[in-house]
Amino acid sequence: MSFSQSMKKLAAGVIASSAIVYSGAVMAADTIKVGVLHSLSGTMAISESTLKDTVLMMIEEQNKKGGVMGKKLEPVVVDPASNWPLFAEKTRELITKEGVDVIFGCWTSVSRKSVLPVVEELNGLLFYPVQYEGEESSKNVFYTGAAPNQQAIPAVDYLINDLGVKRFVLAGTDYVYPRTTNKILEAYLKAKGVAADDIMINYTPFGHSDWQSIVSDIKSFGSQGKKTAVVSTINGDANVPFYKELGNQGVSAEDIPVVAFSVGEEELSGIDTGPLVGHLAAWNYFQSVYNDSNEKFIEQWHAFTGDDKRVTNDPMEATYIGFNMWVKAVEKAKSTDTDKVADAMIGIETPNLTGGMAVMNANHHLSKPVLIGEIQDDGQFAVVWETDGLVKGDAWSDYLPGSKDLISDWTAPVKCGNYNTKTKSCGGAAAE
Repeated sequence: MSFSQSMKKLAAGVIASSAIVYSGAVMAADTIKVGVLHSLSGTMAISESTLKDTVLMMIEEQNKKGGVMGKKLEPVVVDPASNWPLFAEKTRELITKEGVDVIFGCWTSVSRKSVLPVVEELNGLLFYPVQYEGEESSKNVFYTGAAPNQQAIPAVDYLINDLGVKRFVLAGTDYVYPRTTNKILEAYLKAKGVAADDIMINYTPFGHSDWQSIVSDIKSFGSQGKKTAVVSTINGDANVPFYKELGNQGVSAEDIPVVAFSVGEEELSGIDTGPLVGHLAAWNYFQSVYNDSNEKFIEQWHAFTGDDKRVTNDPMEATYIGFNMWVKAVEKAKSTDTDKVADAMIGIETPNLTGGMAVMNANHHLSKPVLIGEIQDDGQFAVVWETDGLVKGDAWSDYLPGSKDLISDWTAPVKCGNYNTKTKSCGGAAAE
């Protein structure tokens, strides 16, 4: 081969190589990157892996419809490994290195609070799909799980009004969500006329397994001649020995009912539900709700996972709602720009899976129904109570001194997450 032929071949190779690189760049430009920030290892993987799969299912379905604005959605999955500081690191990586336009992720409040300053600094967009303690509203976060007034407060109202409960045990795992929720509930109960002596509060560490003395205390607390119930923010696998110990000590759901905020279909799958039958949970969605939308979602989930025994749950519905709202907002804004999408999100409506419509409010929280379900022996819930209509999520509690004067409104002219209605200024202090 002559020198000139060699140069021609080399030039052709460079051109071909450049074409490949250019083609890749075009392909990248023709996709919208979606960050998926859920633990795939560590203690939270059992819950969060399901939400990762939910986002991937939604992306697959949307791409079958032609994507968004004519572009395919490209998932970027990372594993923050149940490590709270790693959530922040992975968020920064998703935004700065991967160039994602939106992130669906987090489960625990501590992981969300780790991510919050990063998405605010980098002007990212986070959809958070799990019930939480409130006392927060960020322009960069949309909260599609329940605020306390969409789960905890209605559950207590049900116990008082429907079951005649007079004494309350507030039992939780020792971290921010249970502590803040119980602070709100304690203030609410006292405002309803419940005496301080009729409120027992107890916290245990993650994974707590020795419940004998605590259940004995609960049993004693409930033997004072007043109807007693447990309001549970106990999280994760500690629930199994807790309910088992209630059964061991002969405490039935008829004697002292437990209403839980962190026990759903996923937590009940694969365990002996015998000790839990008859106890309650408060959510905005149950798999057992029958309507065409939910049946279609369950069928889609079984087809995607290839397992017709996989259950659905409330955080999955919150992910479903948030994803569909984001798609509508992008199409409305004709852009994936964070500020434009965030503005377009306000007022967006999309069907929920309980037969109604979810609405995104100016405080970045949804309006949604509240349901109380009774645990059945098959690990599903029989709905025993629900709100007449939708409940608007409240970012700031009306029952905490530092919060009751605060509102969140991300529309003009307020554009503030903690606007003090008394001082007429942005930046009112949150409750400690």
